[in-house]
Amino acid sequence: MDAKLLPLTLIIGLVLLAIPSCVCQYDQQYQACSRTLLQCGNINEIGYPFWGGNRNASCGYPGFELNCQNDVLRLNISSTVYRVRHINNTTQTLRVARDDLWDDTCPRIFTNTSLNFTIFNYSSTANDQNITLHYGCNINQTSTAISPYNFSCSVNGAISWNFFLSRENSGLGNGITCAAVISVPVNQTAASALAMPTTSTNLLQDALNNGFPIQWFADNDNCNRCVRSGGVCGYNQNSGSFSCYCSDRTHEFTCDDNRNGKGGWRSVWQKYVINVLIWAFVIITVIAFLIRKQRKSRVLDQESENLPEKRDQESKNNVNKFLLTHGSLAPKRYSYPEIREITKSFNEKLGQGGYGIVYKGKLPDGQLVAVKVLTEDDENGEEFINEVASISRTSHVNIVNLLGFCHESKKRALIYEYMPNKSLDKFISKSGSHGPDAHLELEKLFDIAVGVARGLEYLHRGCNTRIVHFDIKPQNILLDQDFCPKISEIEAIQSSEDYVLDKIYEHALLKNKELDDLITEENEETARKMSLVGLWCIQTAPSERPSMTKVVEMLEGSLQSIQIPPKPFLSSPWLSGRQFSSSLSVNAEAENSTES
Repeated sequence: MDAKLLPLTLIIGLVLLAIPSCVCQYDQQYQACSRTLLQCGNINEIGYPFWGGNRNASCGYPGFELNCQNDVLRLNISSTVYRVRHINNTTQTLRVARDDLWDDTCPRIFTNTSLNFTIFNYSSTANDQNITLHYGCNINQTSTAISPYNFSCSVNGAISWNFFLSRENSGLGNGITCAAVISVPVNQTAASALAMPTTSTNLLQDALNNGFPIQWFADNDNCNRCVRSGGVCGYNQNSGSFSCYCSDRTHEFTCDDNRNGKGGWRSVWQKYVINVLIWAFVIITVIAFLIRKQRKSRVLDQESENLPEKRDQESKNNVNKFLLTHGSLAPKRYSYPEIREITKSFNEKLGQGGYGIVYKGKLPDGQLVAVKVLTEDDENGEEFINEVASISRTSHVNIVNLLGFCHESKKRALIYEYMPNKSLDKFISKSGSHGPDAHLELEKLFDIAVGVARGLEYLHRGCNTRIVHFDIKPQNILLDQDFCPKISEIEAIQSSEDYVLDKIYEHALLKNKELDDLITEENEETARKMSLVGLWCIQTAPSERPSMTKVVEMLEGSLQSIQIPPKPFLSSPWLSGRQFSSSLSVNAEAENSTES
């Protein structure tokens, strides 16, 4: 602590002694929280840490708000709504079932089951396991092994091929590509029954409806002490801490502390103790300041010697914390020797960017993958783990799927699904020339633009944690064997200078004869639609740009429903005096759609 701050510390301590702990009686909180208990359907006497309805938030704990509608009790955890089937106050456990899968195996948004692990955890006494639901799967021939586990579902308005698997028969899904896969915990007995070839979709729905147990944590020890002293547990919204409501007033932990019968003022002996503690703090601070000044150089030397080891330990702790938090939902972790084996000692290079080199590889089960070996070093690996956590929470047909990762000291790698047609920029003409395969029909470009827009809409609104992609460009749009676009490079923060707005306007506003050849009478409306949507997406003023939901609506709607975008303000001198041209580059329009 700086010596200049010592007088201020002393003044603050003396002022605190003069402030009463409470200037009024809080028996109203005690009355309200002790009399008002929640009940919904066949679940009664719901008290702390739960709140909601006519039970005030100060009577509960943040994150435990309940909602009762039509005798159905619901709880929102990490942006996922659960139905509460049972509450056990003795063991402090809940049995919950996902509301979006209640009596319906076809959710509107495909998300994995996730908890807020600061206040909830999977019950340690429960013998449960996950089942995986696979949606929109591609299969070339009927698989008799998968057939018993099929179920009907509509994905994006079309009937799709879907199936479910448990841990016992998870290997049956190897080699089958699906649009979405979600994981849901169920009772082990139900999971074992679902693994039998004689299972049925009725058993699947019963298992989902039955739910799974979770345990809560909300200042349990403090609450038990408060109740034993005759108080009612609550939460102070202003200070953000536990409160014990008593008949006389509010106490910090129990109804017995700070009691002197004078409406909440600290007693003389308590003031004396606090005063002594403050002076002791000041003296110790002064001594510590002097000692620190004398030993500063030696401490700095020691810290410098221990820094690499400390960073390595912090890095390991971050990874372990991530794996513990996500449990079975975390992507698979590979060792660096395994990465070397998967890539055949980094034999085949696919590409290189500012963050690392991408190699082609093959997993032990034969699946082709793209392995990105990172060159950036963020010391303790926190940024890397945050990126892994963000990507692992995404599940969409237009987002590249993360299959695993490697984190050993400074060696870090990400394993993605392999995209045989590589990136979109390989199919876009540059400098007036075409490569042998650098040609896509306008309708295919339009399909790619719609797919990218859907992927961005999912990142903005569909996944648990909203993600903003800062580097949308053709190099980060990968194409699978059917030219379905998938967005890659999600936590990127630096955009390529080749795709700044002036370049986009240059391609969009100037006539490009080579790409005009792609426009025919049949697809002229599509080209016009892409032009208008593209120019809307690159408006200079952020308030004039549409949301990704609106972009998808415009692309999939009629041309007549799209308004003409306003002429944006351009600062580049090369555009001064030019007139707006109605003949736009089709290729540039596709880029504009992806840039939004």
